[in-house]
Amino acid sequence: MQAETEILIIGGGLAGLTAALHLNKLGLNVTLIEKDTYPHHKVCGEYISNEVLPYFEWLGLTIENMKPTLISDLLFTSILGKSIQTKLPLGGFGISRYTIDHYLYTELIERNVKVIHDSVVQVNFANNQFTVETATDSYVAPYVIGAYGKRSKIDVKLNRNFINKQSPYLAVKAHYKADFPNNLVSLHNFEGGYCGVSKVENDQLNICYLASYERFKKHKNLLSFQENVLYKNSYLKAILENATSLFDTPLTISQISFEAKEPVYNHILMIGDTAGLIHPLCGNGMAMAIHSAKIVSELLHQRIEGQISSRVALEESYTLHWNREFKSRLKMGRVLSSLLSNNKFESLAMNALIKMPFLLHKIIKRTHGKPITIS
Repeated sequence: MQAETEILIIGGGLAGLTAALHLNKLGLNVTLIEKDTYPHHKVCGEYISNEVLPYFEWLGLTIENMKPTLISDLLFTSILGKSIQTKLPLGGFGISRYTIDHYLYTELIERNVKVIHDSVVQVNFANNQFTVETATDSYVAPYVIGAYGKRSKIDVKLNRNFINKQSPYLAVKAHYKADFPNNLVSLHNFEGGYCGVSKVENDQLNICYLASYERFKKHKNLLSFQENVLYKNSYLKAILENATSLFDTPLTISQISFEAKEPVYNHILMIGDTAGLIHPLCGNGMAMAIHSAKIVSELLHQRIEGQISSRVALEESYTLHWNREFKSRLKMGRVLSSLLSNNKFESLAMNALIKMPFLLHKIIKRTHGKPITIS
């Protein structure tokens, strides 16, 4: 017999967990399916803008319990050794995905939300409802939220446009023990990629970088790539040479796509990285994932309460809200990436930012949102 639920969420990352908490608070029957168990590490910059704090407070989440690192400043460095540092307009905090995902999951369990650890193999929509097949069971629901991350076998099954295009990026992440300012998040440009560095809980330093896969393939291993490519940025070299890894081996993921995605596909409401991925140099992917969960949860509640007249109206409204909130941020990320990947343009951009530091504030504001509040 197929299990029934009002709303089914595929994926228990930051976006999916947040949406489940929100929908549960609104009194809706929600089931979340996640293939992995908690806690586990993920490749991620692990910096969250303070724009999420009012929303987390409304959800009844106590960020202080996780002992995050409080971050107030941004440092940006270029391949040529130039740098600029500024205050972040809202500030943020550093927290590992290992800790925050597990915290949100624990909150779901305490609030009696159904979480299934299984792999989704098929999603079908017919007769105004979804049938979701997992490796072991089958579920039916009127509404499905896709929160399964950057790319998945589900995207292949759905034949989404971006999944058929080769992506040139590889991402690498590890935690380290190192002397690094607690209040700082730093972004370092290197040839073919970018690296983010900041403290998370327990005085651990998260170093996560995005690199050209073609360039990486020219080197024997991660260490060789690090020494021959990342070390050309003198700031990054100084950090890495004096850092001791806390991981046996770094985490890696490939085929990361920054192609435009659809916020609604085959009637599935996509959130987080499943709906669109911002370039890491913008440093705001986690806050965007959380915000997208808030948007979809509010609209689903309005649909179920009859304030939105139909599924079509729901999908149109979500697409409108998603584009209004995130489309320009994603575009800005692509533009910045294109500029900074060219050494000549990078040098001109750094000179302009050093002479006119207010421009960096404008860029930060274009890639970040306002405090997320509940009306």
